[in-house]
Amino acid sequence: QVQLVESGGGLVQAGGSLRLSCAASGSIFRINSMGWYRQAPGKERELVATITSDGSTNYADSVKGRFTISRDNAKNTVYLEMNSLKPEDTAVYYCLSDTLRWVGASRYRDDYWGQGTQVTVSS
Repeated sequence: QVQLVESGGGLVQAGGSLRLSCAASGSIFRINSMGWYRQAPGKERELVATITSDGSTNYADSVKGRFTISRDNAKNTVYLEMNSLKPEDTAVYYCLSDTLRWVGASRYRDDYWGQGTQVTVSS
């Protein structure tokens, strides 16, 4: 199996910054893309940013210029640097890993989600 552990959420004032981390562990052969999603109360989960194994990135329009996604392939870890935070960024943030894992001598591709970390931005 594969586990994702997130950290770095918290309470911050508008205009402040936070850095989220998500580390993957387990029977990993290779991680393809990784990403961050968020879900605010009463809303659907939405994409925040994604990054491929070779470093190509994609951002939601609402966070472009404020958030930066990066990854450390050696550590199977993805980061989300969040600057100029706004109250509307308040949500539970989840990381997602598109992972090729070992099952015996075979490899299977699955998506794995972290448990979520709360980010609250006060006005």
